[in-house]
Amino acid sequence: MTVPTPPAAHGLLEGKVVVVTAAAGTGIGFATAKRCAEEGATIVISDAHARRLEEAADQLAEVTGTRPLAIPCNVTDETDVQGLYDRAIAEHGRIDVAVNNAGLGGSVRIVEMTDEQWSTVLDVTLTGTFRCVRAALRHMLARQSGVIVNNASVLGWRAQPEQAHYAAAKAGVMALTRTAAAEGATVGVRVNAVSPSLALHPFLNRVMSDEALEDLRARELFGRGAETWEVANVIVFLASDYSSYMSGEVVSVSSQHP
Repeated sequence: MTVPTPPAAHGLLEGKVVVVTAAAGTGIGFATAKRCAEEGATIVISDAHARRLEEAADQLAEVTGTRPLAIPCNVTDETDVQGLYDRAIAEHGRIDVAVNNAGLGGSVRIVEMTDEQWSTVLDVTLTGTFRCVRAALRHMLARQSGVIVNNASVLGWRAQPEQAHYAAAKAGVMALTRTAAAEGATVGVRVNAVSPSLALHPFLNRVMSDEALEDLRARELFGRGAETWEVANVIVFLASDYSSYMSGEVVSVSSQHP
């Protein structure tokens, strides 16, 4: 099936300050930062890979005309996470939207999985998201305003061999999202998540074979994985005022069938 053309921007995030983690490279984070900027947001990007982060900032400057603030941040380090939000606030005065995209996967059977493999994926994907949600909530609850969008996965709902650590982490992100939404609701802070099935980008081959990717494509009704900007569009919707009544929701970005 032919890949659609990205839609035109409509100023959905005009005047908003948006922080996006794991925004280097060509994955969902970079696509989200780009779409947010195209929709009028002032973006702050972060990533654990400092060189790739600077390259991403340069690419975004070419596309949007403005070079975003780029802050190295390893989400497994609380000092890094707090420094990211402190610096973003110092530069722009506030944070309106936090998109927590950092995650780590891998493929290994449960019986062969080491404690280290399990813990590493959980620390980045679940605990890292927790650290970012906590930092954002502290700021947003005080301001009584803000939106958080977390990146989960359909694997938080569906079983897939060799993905126990990643699936458990993403299921945890879903539960964290619902709890944070309940805590933020009294002052109007909204927290939602996206749950992509298969979003295609070059880094997938680092954790998944061509055969496995082809099998996943075959499960999609469109016979292809999502373009990263297609996931980013849903993140933009959840970040915008068009989703003002939504909180505690996990939105599947998928055409997958059983």
